[in-house]
Amino acid sequence: MESSRLKEERKSKEHITLRNGDRHEKNEQQLDGIRKEGPGQNGLENAECQFLSHTHEQMQMKIASVSAVSASVGLKIHKGKTKVLKFKAENSNPITLDGETLEEVECFTYLGSIIDEQGGSDADVKARIGKARAPFLQLKNI
Repeated sequence: MESSRLKEERKSKEHITLRNGDRHEKNEQQLDGIRKEGPGQNGLENAECQFLSHTHEQMQMKIASVSAVSASVGLKIHKGKTKVLKFKAENSNPITLDGETLEEVECFTYLGSIIDEQGGSDADVKARIGKARAPFLQLKNI
């Protein structure tokens, strides 16, 4: 027969699904500890997010919404590290956050692949060939 302590412990467990789909259990005390620690102490200061939108207005609303929700739990979006990549955009107006214009870039690396404003894979293929060239040339001497 299961002890009442174990039953209570099982009831207080909460499942947390991470972005990669792994499931972890944390009991309520650990979750409360994370909530009380505040920003900069729970690993969220390095969170990386990507947002996709079809229109400039949708992206502007997403950025404002994420900023507001983040602020409500004590987190802040670092405007200097936030970048915008426009793909075949008709609207040339900048995306802003709290009145500050976010930097627009022509390309960035996401999960090891180069994403550019043209939408093609040329830059990514060239970069991968460049990375493979030196190790391949070392095999030549074998």
